[in-house]
Amino acid sequence: MQFARINDVTIHYQIIGATGDKPVLVFANSLGTDFRIWRDVIVRLAGDFAIVLYDKRGHGLSDIGQVPYSIEDHATDLAGLLDLLAVKSAIICGLSVGGMIAQSLYQRRPDLVRALILCDTAHKIGTPESWESRIAQVEVAGIDSIADAVLERWFTPAFRRPENTAFGGYRNMLVRQAVEGYAATCAALRDADFTEAARKIAVPTICVVGDQDGSTPPDLVLSTAKLIPNARYEVIKDAGHIPCVEQPEALTSVIRAFIDFALQGEKAHE
Repeated sequence: MQFARINDVTIHYQIIGATGDKPVLVFANSLGTDFRIWRDVIVRLAGDFAIVLYDKRGHGLSDIGQVPYSIEDHATDLAGLLDLLAVKSAIICGLSVGGMIAQSLYQRRPDLVRALILCDTAHKIGTPESWESRIAQVEVAGIDSIADAVLERWFTPAFRRPENTAFGGYRNMLVRQAVEGYAATCAALRDADFTEAARKIAVPTICVVGDQDGSTPPDLVLSTAKLIPNARYEVIKDAGHIPCVEQPEALTSVIRAFIDFALQGEKAHE
């Protein structure tokens, strides 16, 4: 395991493959998960890219740090990690809150962002009232008290069937996150709005969504794609909010095709 001290917070991360001349692909995970959600995607990409994964503050094996958070706090952590690793320009793939971190990173440190893969995310997610309600619930009764409702939005009925042991494992991942870090990131989502910032994104971008996503539905993700100049939009069939778990092969194909497109565009402008 690899750890780094960034902004007075210990961040758990992993590098797969040397950064060298290969494109660097950075994955930022969703609320209530850690970087293991990307496993079935990265095993299909390893060798062709240098891959950076990390647990954002308050999640996985990273420190909780000072609460509450802003999305900018999360983005500053990621920027610090990439600076530490001497990554100058990366393709950032962010899921849900990870996608908002990616947008904030581009806004604050465009030098670090070569292209954006915004997966099951949006320019703004939820309402202040919905996030306040969730924060209050988990602080009083724990994440387990909201887990069933959250998992219905995360996964399709086919994935949630009782005989699917993996579903139970992902439920464990959710409920075992630190309540303090989870609630602090809910507060970050409550306060984040990239509606205007999205209009200024000038790197190749694709917005991807599961066709049964109950957290950031296709119409919301499409509205984000329409804000971003020349952004692409792709729907993953038979997937909820976390297609890297339910449909990793399909998501990997989308990622590969988009990166090929983005890199060809760079060559055309050389």
